[in-house]
Amino acid sequence: MADDGDPNFNRRLTEIADRITVALDQLIPPAQGPEADLMRAMRHSALANGKRMRPFYVIETGAMFDAPEKSLLRAAAALECVHCYSLIHDDLPCMDDDDFRRGQPTVHKAFNEATAVLAGDALLTLAFKILASRETHQDPHIRLKLLERLADCSGALGMVGGQMIDMLEDESPRDLNTITRMQRLKTGALISYSVEAGGIIGGASEAERQALHGFAHDLGLAYQISDDLLDATGDEADVGKPLRTDAEAGKANFVTLLGVEQAQERVRLLAAQAKEHLAIFRNRANILLQSVDFVLDRTH
Repeated sequence: MADDGDPNFNRRLTEIADRITVALDQLIPPAQGPEADLMRAMRHSALANGKRMRPFYVIETGAMFDAPEKSLLRAAAALECVHCYSLIHDDLPCMDDDDFRRGQPTVHKAFNEATAVLAGDALLTLAFKILASRETHQDPHIRLKLLERLADCSGALGMVGGQMIDMLEDESPRDLNTITRMQRLKTGALISYSVEAGGIIGGASEAERQALHGFAHDLGLAYQISDDLLDATGDEADVGKPLRTDAEAGKANFVTLLGVEQAQERVRLLAAQAKEHLAIFRNRANILLQSVDFVLDRTH
């Protein structure tokens, strides 16, 4: 297992997560003034313990092309702001109505619903401010491409569109094709962006960008099926959030539609395909190859 049997990978994952936390601590305004609760709520979400897998992919993909470290770190922090905003809103009573996230109360429980909505809004807009800054990259064309692609992947044709499909189950019962499309948008779009951003900053060639796209495409779906398996079979103390929520709500997902064994087989197939896409990079992609095993074997 990557998280138990590969200490070097696990150490690298932890190191990047810590660096992102430090960066976010510096980028999110301190809690002061009449709006202090807003900043506290933003920090409550963004600075909580998490694997930071999306920032990990930005940094490690960019490193394959010797991209500037500061540019990668800032792009990764911006992406994590978007991810945290999505988690805050996803946990709201009007969405999934969850009480815990990353081992602590969700933002609407720690503060209130209105503050949670505003904290998510503020993290989203902060992400675009970070990417628009010259500190992220001196080339305005690079900054514009990062902004354009993040807007695509996080908006109506990406993550938010996937969340909308998720909310429409009562009106349109889910089959496997619908579930797959939903998760490619809701989860896979930001994972795709994380890999794409590293390539944009690093100046990847067209062939390399296509390989990265294929890798992210399969990895994102494998990650979501793995998440559904964790929800069905995991331990709440390890995962840090309530489990069995889909089953209790009668919601369809990959496990409820395929069963545990077929879902596990689907993850293994997608993981193998994701690795094949990386062949073009040879040894440069070793850390990304190890990350596939991490997704395959994750327990939290």
